[in-house]
Amino acid sequence: ITPIVYEQRIPRLGKGVDATRTVQPEAMQRVVDVLLEYKAMCQAHRADRVIVCGTSALRDAQNRDEFAALIRSATGFTLEVLSGEDEAYWTYRGAVSGVPGVHRATVVDIGGGSTEITIGTQEAILRAVSLDIGSVRLTERHFLHDPPTDAELAMAIAHVKDELLRVDTDDLAGTTAIGVAGTVTSLAILAQERKEFSIEAVTNYHLSKEQVHRLFRRLQNMPSAKIRELSTVLEGRSDVILAGTLILRELMEYCSFQEIIVSERGVRYGLVLREWERQQKERSRGLV
Repeated sequence: ITPIVYEQRIPRLGKGVDATRTVQPEAMQRVVDVLLEYKAMCQAHRADRVIVCGTSALRDAQNRDEFAALIRSATGFTLEVLSGEDEAYWTYRGAVSGVPGVHRATVVDIGGGSTEITIGTQEAILRAVSLDIGSVRLTERHFLHDPPTDAELAMAIAHVKDELLRVDTDDLAGTTAIGVAGTVTSLAILAQERKEFSIEAVTNYHLSKEQVHRLFRRLQNMPSAKIRELSTVLEGRSDVILAGTLILRELMEYCSFQEIIVSERGVRYGLVLREWERQQKERSRGLV
């Protein structure tokens, strides 16, 4: 997969969903604005297919049908909400496509509302679990102060530890840990003390457990405004990166990962593979 255009926006769709089980009107509009921007890019490059998908926040939102209708009327796009299983599968497929020489992998995707852990080979998924912890969800549930108090951190750590008990560590033996999505890519940039995002700096960067511990200690006493000053990658993420780092730190400890390979690939790349495979099947049946 060779990207023609690489763009990222953080409209914070999941803000408030954990408490209210609804997507807020302001968040809906922020997403529509991004999709209209992306639509112009897609048209400029004459994209054959456009896939718009939602994950954890929309799985939880009771008004997702209303949101889907808004997207269709404003942009013409059809919203697809992935199940936790589909999200884990296509995230895994996308991640391993970019890391050469991996025979067995554990792909970790720390999102805003959930964390997916998927174990498999190049050919098949062996096991997948979706944990009810994400950087936004953990922040909204436990961090009432900025920076959080020691008591709030302790509650968040206990919550993450409880969720991690659902992961069978016996399945992890001999696997290569690969991390995707905003938390791990942001930490890779911070670990290298870079001010700007760089795909080259992120791709297949080996982030050690000690680096994650060090970054957690650095971030835990910083207000989000100061965190934002560390790098432009924290735009829209500075108030939740501590929670994401906490999740990664506890996960690496629990799973005995000494390092995790950072990948910019994830569910988006997996969905590209899905569409390509569908197209091949259609062609083989004479439908294209």
